[in-house]
Amino acid sequence: MTTVLILGATSEVALALADQLAAKSFNLILAARHAERLNPVKADLTIRFGVTVTVAEFDAAQVTTHADFYAQLSPKPDAAICVFGFLGDHEKAIQNWEECATILTSNFVGAVSILNIVANDFENRKAGVLVGVSSVAGERGRQSNYFYGSAKAGFTAYLSGLRNRLFKSSVHVVTVKPGFIRTRMIAGIPTPGLLTASADQVARKIIGAMQAKRNVIYIVPAWRWIMLVIRSIPESIFKRLRL
Repeated sequence: MTTVLILGATSEVALALADQLAAKSFNLILAARHAERLNPVKADLTIRFGVTVTVAEFDAAQVTTHADFYAQLSPKPDAAICVFGFLGDHEKAIQNWEECATILTSNFVGAVSILNIVANDFENRKAGVLVGVSSVAGERGRQSNYFYGSAKAGFTAYLSGLRNRLFKSSVHVVTVKPGFIRTRMIAGIPTPGLLTASADQVARKIIGAMQAKRNVIYIVPAWRWIMLVIRSIPESIFKRLRL
């Protein structure tokens, strides 16, 4: 029975992933800050599906703890899904470095730190699947969220390079590009219904991509064409737009 590590396991998407993976008989390692909050989830999944669920304390921002965190996992996972992220307050980040640094660390630095460790283990074992949840926001910088977008752009590039590096070791890397997701992150922000996915939908698409060994997926397919148009706008015009 395969074990899946979910990093950032208290988010709505992570909880949907845990439920759907447990239903498919995967054992789980649920890692997050305030991990004790996941104990009810552990109990529920264990009772309903008869799988082994481990809860572990993990803080993406505390990169110096990541090696010890991974070393103490037993057994080691066969797949890892990096779900955590932080939208932050863009206007605040313009003036406040602490807010800006939190956005960059939560969406790029912390993710790269832990995935480097997992990737090295998988490479040595010549097997494994890594999944990184990036964002369509990383495909072009916009004045409304370029801190978050630049971090996700870096993460997308990192996952692409990792996929290229690990292919020869039979380790697969999946890049996930959601658009809007109905979660706490965008609570109160109006979003177009047809372009907004549910947490359950995101989880289903991620699991399908892992099993099919997809490289890059857009949760809502329309985003692929929307971002193609946005990337195609000449910079001389794009810089004048309010996006």
